[in-house]
Amino acid sequence: MSRSVAHDPVAMAVGNWRRSEWNAVDAMAAATSITRVHQVMTARIDAALKPLGLNFSRFEVLALLSFSREGQLPMGKIGDRLQVNAASVTNTIGRLEADGLVERVAHPTDGRATLARIRSAGRRAAKIGAAALADIGFGLEGLDPVDMGSVTEAFVGYRQHNGDFD
Repeated sequence: MSRSVAHDPVAMAVGNWRRSEWNAVDAMAAATSITRVHQVMTARIDAALKPLGLNFSRFEVLALLSFSREGQLPMGKIGDRLQVNAASVTNTIGRLEADGLVERVAHPTDGRATLARIRSAGRRAAKIGAAALADIGFGLEGLDPVDMGSVTEAFVGYRQHNGDFD
């Protein structure tokens, strides 16, 4: 995580934008706040998962495979569900496979597709990772449950409006 600074950089930016008479001060402040929260949260999540040899993207794949009925999914479906490109899925699966947490297997009915299958070590890592993330409130310590619900609710309309889901 980056070092702490003496003054709130978002508040300083707001002052600078107002003094410069630039438009969209509130939107800039909100976007900058979201970006900074994402940076802090990601650093905390990755630090919690690091002892397991994971980062958040690897954990997400393990969690997704853990939740699937048969512990396996086509690589393309993993990309669709996690909203990442095929190259990212291939890279992440490759790293998880090298660590013995998943394996690639041929799709039984579609010769063009490859399945990623979670191994028992991957299930253990997912479970331990989920507990580690719960311990740090997914990096959102400092927000009470009501605030967390408000954040989630506030962004549903934004996400839908911008094509995140139908």
